Amino acid sequence: MAADKAQSWAYSEDFITESEAAAEARARAEEFGIAAVSTGTGAALRLLAAASHARAVAEIGTGTGVSGLWLLDGMDPEGVLTTIDVEVEHQRAAKEAFAAAGIRATRTRPISGRALDVLPRLADAAYDLVFIDAEPSEAGDYADQAVRMLRSGGSLAVTDALWHDRVADPARRDEATVAMRELGRRLREDERLIPALLPSGDGLLVAVKR
Repeated sequence: MAADKAQSWAYSEDFITESEAAAEARARAEEFGIAAVSTGTGAALRLLAAASHARAVAEIGTGTGVSGLWLLDGMDPEGVLTTIDVEVEHQRAAKEAFAAAGIRATRTRPISGRALDVLPRLADAAYDLVFIDAEPSEAGDYADQAVRMLRSGGSLAVTDALWHDRVADPARRDEATVAMRELGRRLREDERLIPALLPSGDGLLVAVKR
């Protein structure tokens, strides 16, 4: 990346100031060794939630609540975030972050378990936004479920879509890079979706369901 583009990317990442609650949740994520979404990615998620007046959002990968706080901030004041994570300890930290931010417990629905076990039980065409923050090897399966879950006009967002700047390099053929590259191709070619790839964070792949 040219120096001027690197500077512009850094500027855009810091364009929106992170809330104190999100900053504290990010520090907690570092303690757990979790890579939380960047501030620029969080701002984009909040924008997507606000643009759709989201009342029902599903998040795959709770972490310590950084992305959840951004999503909740953009959602309808009565909206509910369903957030899935296999790590109970992470979800406990996220609940503490939500409480510290003054978010009512009724606005979050944490579900502990494997996403591929949980997602098939969630309703068709019932969600305004589905956010995927997961290992590349599983992101494609989650995206299939997400498209089913979204209403017409609902949005899908997948983080790490550029996977450490490797996806754009065709010579990179490791499993994770290939998985994210393939997911991008699939969403780009899916006639049910209107996609875009945003350079926020490590890449945010977004699509709106027609």
